[in-house]
Parts: sequence; structure tokens; C-alpha cells
Amino acid sequence: MTSGPHPAGRHHALHLTWSEARAAAAAAALPQPPTEVPLGRASGRTLAGPLTALRDMPHYTSSAMDGWAVCGTGPWILAEPGEPLTAHQAAPIVTGGVLPHGARSVLRREHGEVVPDDDGLPHLRLAPGAPPGAPGGGADLRPAGEEASEGDVLLKAGTLMGPAQLALAALAGYDSLRVTGRPNVKLVRTGGEVVEAGLPGPGLVRDVFSYLLPPLLEAYGGILVGHEKIGDAAEEWEAALADSAGRDVIRAGHDAGAAPSADGQADVVVTTGGTGKGGSDHFRDIVARMGGRLVVDGVAMRPGHPTVLAELPDGRFFLGLPGNPLAAVVGLVTLGEPLLAALCGRKPLAAVELPSGEVFEPELKRTRIVPFRRMYGMASPAAGIGSGMLRGLARADGFMVVPPHGVELGSPVECLPLPWGRPLGGATPSSASGAGGDAKPKARRRSVGSKEPVDWSALDR
Repeated sequence: MTSGPHPAGRHHALHLTWSEARAAAAAAALPQPPTEVPLGRASGRTLAGPLTALRDMPHYTSSAMDGWAVCGTGPWILAEPGEPLTAHQAAPIVTGGVLPHGARSVLRREHGEVVPDDDGLPHLRLAPGAPPGAPGGGADLRPAGEEASEGDVLLKAGTLMGPAQLALAALAGYDSLRVTGRPNVKLVRTGGEVVEAGLPGPGLVRDVFSYLLPPLLEAYGGILVGHEKIGDAAEEWEAALADSAGRDVIRAGHDAGAAPSADGQADVVVTTGGTGKGGSDHFRDIVARMGGRLVVDGVAMRPGHPTVLAELPDGRFFLGLPGNPLAAVVGLVTLGEPLLAALCGRKPLAAVELPSGEVFEPELKRTRIVPFRRMYGMASPAAGIGSGMLRGLARADGFMVVPPHGVELGSPVECLPLPWGRPLGGATPSSASGAGGDAKPKARRRSVGSKEPVDWSALDR
């Protein structure tokens, strides 16, 4: 289910389920075009096309050892370095050195010795400890083209560039690489009550989004090109979002036409707070004045229900996150991650099924997104999971996606990883149930009616 062309000004609540909202976000965008980046900035990027050898690798025959380049059998007369060799001649050479013309092999330094001949002139002969047959034909050489021939595919398109891949590209002579596109992202933090440092006084709160959201946006594929703090006034909102999308668009709406993104301009603008329906919530009104449409206007989940995704006429996106920290991260994982994945040309994060270490009673029409820790192979809710809390999130390995119909103890539940959490892959319900000789999981049952019930009301809107 997708939103269709609902104008933002109608404040139409779409009531998408969690799965529908993620699907709508993933379907809303097309991949960014490939781009050329310097080799030093290509780490973590994905090749847009195959990386081929520009010439033979190595492009010259060289020595694999320190010693002497030799021609024919010994003893050998020493020639000047760099001169062509004829039969029974040798020249000193170091590892990686270019093999002189005429040389057929390399005699290792430990296998040879330079001694005077009968006339007192130095010549090279085999050392007493040299192995029989040394040096063999072609011994200790690195032939030209040994690693690759010109035109060979070194790395396939779609390869993620890490240290080894970047080093191979450098060895092949590349100074830049064509990689798949990544969206530019601007973060706009809102709230006149937010302080930047120290202990906040009554009615004030400390800024946490500066530390929480940029690394997540980068981890999900965005390139942070702007970070701004504004208050709650409509004029501040309008100025910040207009600067992000071009002032001509906010003035003329659809008539402005689609303008291509300039370098460094945001493809996605992420805001915090102001996504409710109160008098100080301006997100939808500004999107409407810019001629945008709401792709997702609220999600049937908690926390993070008032998360909103909008698309502008020029193809850029505004992602409105709730003002509470945990709710904002849930909103980012729910809508921001699949949107950024689509813009990067990849699939959204796949959920991993783990057995639930908790009983979750049914809750009508709402999916619960719960920070959890993996304990004894099971997903168990973390402590401190209110929408304004961070303690549980700081300790979490990921989010449990609890469906409206609830989950029984030990039953499989979908789990999404977090960038800082432990890997979730490889776990199945059977792996945590004692199968295969594993110890039986020690899950605590904290359900309605027990002595220590979970306060699910803490996961508010």
C-alpha cells in the first residue's frame, strides 16, 4: 500500500502498518546516479561497474628476491647495473627491481658469493650452501602479467570497497573510481527547549540528536552535508527547509519545475520534532506550501507513530522524525533506512528471526518496536525503553518487531539489527531451544499478570 498523491495540506492520516510503511518508503525513490570519487574517498562505496586492469599487472618482469640477475650458467662476470646481460654475466638486483634485458633468472643473495678470479677481478659464483641446480630457469622472478593481463576484470560491479579492494585499485593505477550514488542528507534539529551543553534546567533538555542521528544516517548510506539547529517558530522551519530545497520551490510549488540537485545540496532532509498535529508542528504545512505530497503520514507503531515521509516536486524527500530520542530512531529505522537504501540502490535491511524471550500480549492494530539484547540466543527486551529514554537503546543489539497479535515466549519474532549491536545472523528458533546440545535458554517471563510486568505504556507515541 502506498500513499498516492495526497497533498500534505489535507493532513490525511494514512494509517499504514509498519510493513506497509517500510515498503512505501523503499518504493518512493530511485537509485542515485553513479559518481566518480577520488580513491581516498571510495572506502565503503560500491563499484558501479567492473574494475579492469589498465595494463598487465605487474607491467614489467621484476625480481622476487635480493640477489643477482643472471644469464646462463656460472661463474658469472659482474656487469654494470642496468646494462643488458649476455651469457655468463650477472648484475646486482633488489626485490622489485626491473630484470635487465637478457637475464633469465635470479640468484638469491644467500646462494651466491662474489670472489676474485685468477686475475683478481670480482666474479659471482654459487655459495657452498646453494641448493643443487640453483638458480633454476625463471627462478625468483615476477613475470609481467603474472597477476592480471590488460583488460582482465579485477573486481566485479557491486563490490564493496574496503582496504584490500582500494589497494588493488591503486596497484592497478586508478586515482578515482566510479561508484554507486549515495544521497546527500541534511539534519535539521528543532526545539527551543534544547540546550547544546551542560546540565539543562527545568523545562529544558540536552541535545542528543547531534550524536545519535548523524552516525546512523551515514551507516544507512547517507552523506551528511548539513546540520542545523532551529527553534519552534514557523518562520525558522520555513527558512531551514527552503534553504535545503531551494527557495524558488517553496514560493512557486509545482510551477517551479524540477531542478537538478547541486553538489552538496540535500537529497533528503531529516527533521526532529514538529510532526504532530499541534499548533507548533509545522512539517505538513510547509510541505504543502512547497507542493509536496505525503508518502507516509504516520505509522501504526509505537514508539514513533508520528513519523512522516514527504516527497517534493523536485524529487527530494523530507523525513520528519518525532522529538523523543527512541521514537526518532524507530522512525529512522522504519522509514529512513529503506528510503536511503533505495537511493543507494540496495535492498532494505532484512529482518532476522530470533525466539522471543518475552511474552507480548496482543495490542490492537499497532506494531511494537522494542530495543532488545540477545541473551541465550533469544531476543529479550532491554531496560529503559520509553520513547524519551536512551538507556535501553544504548545497550540494544537491535529492534524486535512485535506484531499486533503479540508473541508467545520462545516463538520467532522479527528483529532488525543496529549498527552498533552484535551480529544477529545465524540464529533460528531451534538454535535457542536446546537443539544440537545447546543449553536451554534462561528467558524471563515478564508478562501481564506476573509479579514484574513490563510497562509497555512507556513506549508512548
